[in-house]
Amino acid sequence: MVQLEQVTKRYMGPGGEVFALRDASLRVEAGEFVAIKGPSGSGKSTMLLTIGAMVSPTEGRVRIRDTDVYALTGGARARFRADNIGFVFQLFHLVPYLSVLDNVLLPTLATGGKDKRAEALGLLERFGVSHRVDHRPSELSIGERQRVAMARALLNRPVLLLADEPTGNLDPANAREVMEYLTEFNREGGTVVVVTHEEVSSRYAQRTVLLREGRLDEAEAAAS
Repeated sequence: MVQLEQVTKRYMGPGGEVFALRDASLRVEAGEFVAIKGPSGSGKSTMLLTIGAMVSPTEGRVRIRDTDVYALTGGARARFRADNIGFVFQLFHLVPYLSVLDNVLLPTLATGGKDKRAEALGLLERFGVSHRVDHRPSELSIGERQRVAMARALLNRPVLLLADEPTGNLDPANAREVMEYLTEFNREGGTVVVVTHEEVSSRYAQRTVLLREGRLDEAEAAAS
């Protein structure tokens, strides 16, 4: 499902080059639930966005479903991402001036605007927020915002779900609920990659890989 081949990502900072990833190679099989764990600043979010066809690597190759995603044009990559990948973020990234329903429908903009209103309403009911369809994000609780974000991530029926610290802003009960949703998606055949520095997320994963200063710790990752 996912293959990173010697991926490096570097930026130019005030003091010179800054490496977010260094020669990172990772393979995630279809149907796996993998946690990428590491301290803040280790490169976890950069790795997730690189897997998600959103941040181009400086060097190396990223393949999703045998497609070299950064060999695609910008428009083709956006369509590939919309058709195959769902995202769940710590800060939710809901559009504040849109209703809950319109936030869930946002992924359809990248797939030709196919009418998925009924599917969106079904997902909101599944996640227990169907009574909030006309509300704005500011009118929701933190847990409700994350459930809306989950519904948005699943609208296009992705095969790969990427989650960036999905429990970071949640209380323990809501954190468990989100991880159970991710586990349910995995049990139904989906592939999950979650980045975290918390035990609550990595406990649900089938495999954990460790990232430090942009480098995967192969020995500890294999052991885990």
